[in-house]
Amino acid sequence: MDYVSALVPPVVMAAFFIGLIRVIVKTQGGANKAKEDAAVDAALARAEGAHRAGAPHTDA
Repeated sequence: MDYVSALVPPVVMAAFFIGLIRVIVKTQGGANKAKEDAAVDAALARAEGAHRAGAPHTDA
């Protein structure tokens, strides 16, 4: 029965991993996609704005 106790942890981990992947795939897109995309775009714009504000101006 040692083989059963040796196989249980990998089988349980594989089942949880498959469940996690299914949840990730199912939540992609849908009704919240536009809201999530807008949030990411806003965060990128803030980061780029902060980066440009910290850079010295070199007008020649």
